[in-house]
Order: sequence, then C-alpha cells, then structure tokens
Amino acid sequence: MLLISLFDNSYEPLLFSIFGVIILLFLVIDLGIFNKKAHVISTKSALWQSVFWVVISVAFGYMIYANGGGTEESLTYFSAYLTEYALSVDNIFVILLILRYFKVREEYYHNILFWGILGALVFRAVFIFVGAYLISQFYWILYIFGVFLVYSGIKIFFEDENDEIDPSKNPILKFARKYLNITKSDFGGRFILRRNGSLLFTPLFLVIVLIETTDLIFAVDSIPAAFAITQNEFIIYTSNIFAVLGLRAKFFLLAGIIDKFYLLQKGLSFILIFIGAKMLLEIFNVHVPIVTSFSVIILTLIGSVVMSLIIPRAEVKKADNEE
Repeated sequence: MLLISLFDNSYEPLLFSIFGVIILLFLVIDLGIFNKKAHVISTKSALWQSVFWVVISVAFGYMIYANGGGTEESLTYFSAYLTEYALSVDNIFVILLILRYFKVREEYYHNILFWGILGALVFRAVFIFVGAYLISQFYWILYIFGVFLVYSGIKIFFEDENDEIDPSKNPILKFARKYLNITKSDFGGRFILRRNGSLLFTPLFLVIVLIETTDLIFAVDSIPAAFAITQNEFIIYTSNIFAVLGLRAKFFLLAGIIDKFYLLQKGLSFILIFIGAKMLLEIFNVHVPIVTSFSVIILTLIGSVVMSLIIPRAEVKKADNEE
C-alpha cells in the first residue's frame, strides 16, 4: 500500500526506474571501476564530479517537467533539492571534524564517504516513507514539522560558530568502544576483519558509524523541510538522494575553503524558518505559491554566498567586538 502511494502521477514510475538505474550505475562504476584502490581525490576531480551530479540532478528535474509534471512539479523538485543541497553543507563541517578527530588518511576519505552515502540511501528512504505514512494518517504532523523547522532555524541562527562537536562524547561511539573489539591499526583501509576466530573492527568502522549517525541527525532537519515543501514522496526521495549523492564530491571540493562561506549558516536558518512558517500559514488557509518558495530559497542561498565573499569575516568580527 505504501509503495503504491509513492507514485502520485503517471510519469513517476518511468522516472523512478531511470532514477534507480542511475543509482545502480553510480554504485557499480564508482566503487567497482574508478575507485578500486584507495587514493586521494584531487580538487579538479572533485570539481568535475560536482558538476556531473548537479547536471544529472538538473536534467532529472527537467525530465519531471517534460514528462507531465509541468512547471509546478519541477520547481517543487528543485526547491526540495536546493534545500537539501544547502543543508548538507553543515554535514560537511561535521564529517571533516570526524575525519580529523580520527586522523584518517586522505586516501581513505573516498571509500568512507562512499559507504556513508550508501547508508544514507537506505536510512533516508525509511525516514521518508515512514514520515509519508504517518502524515497520511495524521496530517497535523506537518504542523509539528513546521514548528520544529522554525525552532531549528532560530537555533541555528544564534549558534556560535566556534562551538565544535566533540566526537568523543557521542554515546554510540562510547557504546561501540565498550562492546566491540576495536583495533589500533586501520589495516590498509579495512573496516572489519577476522583474526584467530574473532571479529575485529578498525577505527575506520567507528568513523562510518559516526558519519551515519550524523547523517540521521541532519535528516531530522532536512526531511521535515522537504515535507513542508511537498508531500509527494517521489519528489522528496529523488531530490533528497540526488543532493546526498553530490555531497561527497562537494566535500572534496569545499573542505579546504568552506570557512569562507561563513554567512551560509545564517541563510540556511532563514530558509528553515521560511519553510516552517509557510507550512504553519496553511492552518489559516494561506498558501505560498511554489514559485515564491523557489525564489526565496535560491535568492537566499545566492545572497548568503555572495555576501560571505563581499564582506570579509574579519570585518564582521571587528564590528561585533566594537559593539
């Protein structure tokens, strides 16, 4: 019943099949052909991969438009995609922090992020379809999402950028270290191995666990945001996964320069507040057109990036100190 409800429109089964083929090809080609051996991803390679996933994502949005979805459905897809793509920037900060905490060698970054994204494909599907089922039974849950998004946006806006997450305090990490046999060596990039009849877990396994739990935490923000934009599970899942698939390439591209876009966090907080408020306005039968939503999201993202580059962070800190 839930799988049938995935397709609200006649064009969706065909596009979902194409989507599935793209994902399968990605998994086979990426890990089975191009990245059999651990190696450092160059900035040039990360740039081309980022461009590739953006082009594929945009092309899929056009296919929604051309195959019967029309302007409104395609803009809804792009709104959800841009929101998730922007929110994943915060994910990059935390992933980089985890990798540095465990002192992971750069040549293992690719393999770790690959399996992290593979896990995200599964867990986010569960999140989305369970959320869709609950909303179909209790529509008022959307209004709880709206309140949560407004709260999250305000919280993110006032967060101190210097407050770093300490991986050592993660309860799942503490549990794993207590009950699993953790090795000191990474054994050439392996996650699990068997020695003398015992199953051993390398530190890289802990990295994977932390990255997966981090993605689940961020999904708590991004998936309600997607549901606040649309309740079409097909659009939510495809837009969400395309954004996640581009995360790894974006990580290698932005890891060294991400601090320059210091105002992006403020932009993301505004987007969450806007999307949450948009959902809550529906209680009073006030509907914000999808064109307006898309325009606000993309202009906010562009504006926060441009302002980050125009106004150096040093000037902002100096103004704050003077106050």
